[in-house]
Amino acid sequence: MNRIDRLFGILTLLQSRRYVMGDQLAERFDISIRTVYRDIKALNEQGIPVGFEPNKGYFVVEGYFLRPVSFSLEEANALLLMENLLTGFADKSIRKHYSSALNKVKAVMRDSQKEKLEYLTSNTGFQLPRDLKGHDYEHLSALQEAVVSKTILDIRYCKADGEESGRRIEPVGLIFYALNWHVIGWCHLRKDYRDFRVSRIISLRSTGLPFQKTDHPSVSEFMKQLPVDY
Repeated sequence: MNRIDRLFGILTLLQSRRYVMGDQLAERFDISIRTVYRDIKALNEQGIPVGFEPNKGYFVVEGYFLRPVSFSLEEANALLLMENLLTGFADKSIRKHYSSALNKVKAVMRDSQKEKLEYLTSNTGFQLPRDLKGHDYEHLSALQEAVVSKTILDIRYCKADGEESGRRIEPVGLIFYALNWHVIGWCHLRKDYRDFRVSRIISLRSTGLPFQKTDHPSVSEFMKQLPVDY
């Protein structure tokens, strides 16, 4: 990789995350930490405001945005493939947002690339297992927002036996296992963590209230306790 490509790659990575440590940049681009320092200096000299916070890493100063000018056909093909897979692994809300994002990618592509992408679309098929069909709910996007903003949700939930109940939960995170999405949440009713299958959530509403509990374990801790290994 030449230096120009590497500098653009570093900038793209910095714009995709809040902070990136110097050793992460060195490992990602197979360069020394001294080269990282030189590259960051070069970006600053080109007018790109890259800052640094101790123990957090480098970041692009808020407000700076570099509009992507083009995508390679290979990158667009990869995104197209994932759009088809979302049919089985995501709900309507995620499929809608992903499709909108992909349209923005297509908008900056050359006409010749668009023609190839359309041809690939018409010549790519998927046959999904029955258990991966029918994700017609629209909760994942709202659940993601609640996890990120640490906002309490009121949900109406239907258990496997058909019993319905109202729950107030603090959604810790989302896990896909046993061919279904699950939200792990602190249940105010049970005063304990519960695993709610997203497809069984009848309705949900954001309360706008912040989490009351501030010491939730990470999702990786819950994954160690999953009842199945897929």
